[in-house]
Amino acid sequence: MCLPLPLIAQSAKGEQGDLPPETPIELRVGKAAYKGDSIPHVIFPTLPKYPPKAAMTDRQRTRYNRTVYNVKKLLPLAKLAKYTIIETYDFLETLPDKKARAEHIKLVEKGIKRQYAPVVKKLTRSQGKILIKLIDRECNQTGYNIAKAFVGAFKANLYQGIAILFGQSLNKTYDPEGEDKELERIVRQVESGVL
Repeated sequence: MCLPLPLIAQSAKGEQGDLPPETPIELRVGKAAYKGDSIPHVIFPTLPKYPPKAAMTDRQRTRYNRTVYNVKKLLPLAKLAKYTIIETYDFLETLPDKKARAEHIKLVEKGIKRQYAPVVKKLTRSQGKILIKLIDRECNQTGYNIAKAFVGAFKANLYQGIAILFGQSLNKTYDPEGEDKELERIVRQVESGVL
């Protein structure tokens, strides 16, 4: 069984920005030769630089602060979803047959529902929209495509139908240069520790 998740599987193998949610940003220190002597060579992480925010009304400031709060709350969940998908995909590749893969997917699905259903049920609609977009950002695939790859088209359509009942869509994509430009700015600042 070959799942259409090559972008996720490749990103697990050494991109610099793929740190687990609980890993702090670290400095890399090495040695460099300088005039016949060795000196410390420190590589700092890249920090995003944005122009200061223009004057905002109270309503805009409240909306911005709410978005920052939501991103801080949901970004670890999106990163955790990414690592769960990578781990599950890698493990599925080691299983011998389709039956064993299906059983493992059922176990993973039950575990995820048991562990994260209470958290997801408490999310507001706006938090749900942000989470769907952040999962697309982290995984390079929509939630619908991920569900379809692991649990099949029938269950993916069922989940999409439930999402539509709540005014959401698992097919929402993340556009960092367009409609999600402000969200991308906030995410980068949260990831670098600026916010």
